[in-house]
Amino acid sequence: MKKAVVLLSGGLDSSTVLAIARSRGFQCHCLSFRYGQKQDIELERAAGIAKAMRTEQHLILRLDLGLIGGSALTSAIEVPKDRNAEEMGQGIPVTYVPARNIIFLSHALAWAEVLGAADIFLGINAVDYSGYPDCRPDFLHAFARAANLGTKAGSTGSPFRFHAPLIELSKKEIIEVGTKLGVDYSLTHSCYDPVQGLACGHCDACILRLKGFAEAGMKDPVVYASHNEVEPPNTI
Repeated sequence: MKKAVVLLSGGLDSSTVLAIARSRGFQCHCLSFRYGQKQDIELERAAGIAKAMRTEQHLILRLDLGLIGGSALTSAIEVPKDRNAEEMGQGIPVTYVPARNIIFLSHALAWAEVLGAADIFLGINAVDYSGYPDCRPDFLHAFARAANLGTKAGSTGSPFRFHAPLIELSKKEIIEVGTKLGVDYSLTHSCYDPVQGLACGHCDACILRLKGFAEAGMKDPVVYASHNEVEPPNTI
């Protein structure tokens, strides 16, 4: 089987990407990071997802981006709550972790080279949440070019391929794809600011997730501490 490195955060998007990679016949080696984030629930969920999907390997690397700070996910900055779509679309949010995807992809690239894997999968998305500059197609194209110029494999005729199958999908479409592939979304965690182990229901990630399930005509299987009701779209 072809080998692939899959960035797995434990969230809805990366779990769907893992399912997609498996459906394409890849032997999946999953990579997660303990990077100084303020909560470890996502790593617990990532381990459970990797086991449930019978991945070849799940590696958790330890970094400390908390020492750098600059993000509501790694330092004492308040996570925004109850923002509407217009507010989410204004500028780069404080939940952006400086250079995180560049750092994560660099580690994935190094591991892929060691494994002899030419394919790297990641769950970036530029539709529902384009506020992150490292979730956009132009970023990924530029990184891929640099990766193939700056590695032994890439520079000797064995280029790496970067797969972002969700990049142009809405959250609704992502959920529909994952459901068809059998993803158990009750195992996933998307919340930026959990409350006693439960999704808060009010951060940007929770709001977008709830909206996606509502638009897909499904109930989110994750338990929330509280959340505002999200009405499904009127299909009449």
